Amino acid sequence: MLKQRIILIAKGFCIGTADIIPGVSGGTMAFILGIYREFIAAIKSFDLAALMALLRLDIREALARPHFGFIVPLVIGIAAALLFFTRIVQLPQLLLDYPEQIYGLFFGLIGGSILVLLKDLDGIARMELIPVIAGAVSGYIVFNMVPVQTPEAGWFIFIAGALATCAMMLPGISGSFVLLILNKYAYVFTAIGYFKLSVLLPFAGGALAGLVFFSRLLSWILERWYRTTVVFITGLLLASLTVIWPFQERVYETIEDNSLLIDTHPVFPAHLSGPVLTSFVFIICGIIAVLGIRRLHKAEAPEN
Repeated sequence: MLKQRIILIAKGFCIGTADIIPGVSGGTMAFILGIYREFIAAIKSFDLAALMALLRLDIREALARPHFGFIVPLVIGIAAALLFFTRIVQLPQLLLDYPEQIYGLFFGLIGGSILVLLKDLDGIARMELIPVIAGAVSGYIVFNMVPVQTPEAGWFIFIAGALATCAMMLPGISGSFVLLILNKYAYVFTAIGYFKLSVLLPFAGGALAGLVFFSRLLSWILERWYRTTVVFITGLLLASLTVIWPFQERVYETIEDNSLLIDTHPVFPAHLSGPVLTSFVFIICGIIAVLGIRRLHKAEAPEN
């Protein structure tokens, strides 16, 4: 039991790390780690019956309904990643200093997850190309949106939290990227790093609302059209590769002493240099990591 909790904390740490990077989805990482459906089901378990039990002060029933054994270790891991990569190792700064290497790793992770999805689906039928294309087009539109000027009022931070959380649950679309589009990436992550409650409370409220409503929608869709949904998600992941490709012409803008990525165009390196070769090594490592994680998850599955 303790081993499973530690594994869940580690998986939560991976999901939290992915959520920090614009263009990388925590939902994608949950898919890679093989816990996506359990993740959505655990969020969905926080239902009205559990809330009513809590209001009746029936603590035993309130604690028995949600999947606390799954969600608490996962949340601990996610929170640890957010704090670690905003206070101890500033991952956004590493993206500025070593973009090719870090994006190369995540390109490999996403590329490997696409291979895993295709293997699990046993290929894609001709008619399933329609949801693949729809997912790719949707992802391309989202990923090419330009950050806009937005207010810093509490009501908008609430909306930003809800939208970012919905994106986090959907593989292929990054919650951080949504915050970047809304021009709230640095604002929110600075607040997380320095515990600014005036920002964190409305953001957390919006995130909770997004979790409650969107998890039910996703669960309903997965129960009825699982294969079509996974095929659509594959299209989203394919579109995200254009953003995660490590070799980009990147345009940054300094906002409140933070350099933010506001535009990017994929390019192919003109010549093989040390950093280019290192990036390709990271891509290969990412693919190998996904395939290894998937194999470990399948080996554990009969025991769970």
